[in-house]
Amino acid sequence: MAASAEEYAAFEERVRRTVYMDNLSPQVTENVLKAALDQFVNAINVQFIPNYINPQSLPRAALVEMETLKQASAIIAEMADSPFMVLGMPRPVRARAAEVEMFDSRPKKPGRKITYKWLDPEDPDFEVARKIKVLTRKHASETEFLLNQHQLKEEENLANQQLENLKAHYKKYELIDGVLSDNTAKKLADRYRIPLSDA
Repeated sequence: MAASAEEYAAFEERVRRTVYMDNLSPQVTENVLKAALDQFVNAINVQFIPNYINPQSLPRAALVEMETLKQASAIIAEMADSPFMVLGMPRPVRARAAEVEMFDSRPKKPGRKITYKWLDPEDPDFEVARKIKVLTRKHASETEFLLNQHQLKEEENLANQQLENLKAHYKKYELIDGVLSDNTAKKLADRYRIPLSDA
């Protein structure tokens, strides 16, 4: 049954306040995501989107409804400018405006009429439909492969950055430890008459 114009307008308003987020850790719950977003916005509803094609595929995605349209726009802009990590996922969470088609519970648009029929194998359109179906599956597989390759590259770059930071911090630690262990720090303190803390 089609929704009334007022009901559909309210649904569209909800869509505008909602943000689509992916790259979420499978350990992220509604409470965890709300708590992480509380520093920026007031998230009033979280709906995780199941992956029907590949249930084991990681990470997961969610539709997050904000209190206002302004908050939805603000969090999208914030995530575009700064990495937003939740529960240590090795890649930042991504965000973009939600779309009507993302909602399983979307009402039927007033005035919209959808017609459908089963095609007979002898119908000239049957072969066209079959080719479109095969092509759609092929494109979906290629897209998933390319996305996985891109995500793996992002994870590799992030891991390399973290390794370089770790090496730099360790070199600083070694330098400080060496200065303290060979009494260089004490000699310099005595030379310039600077009190040296035992701590």
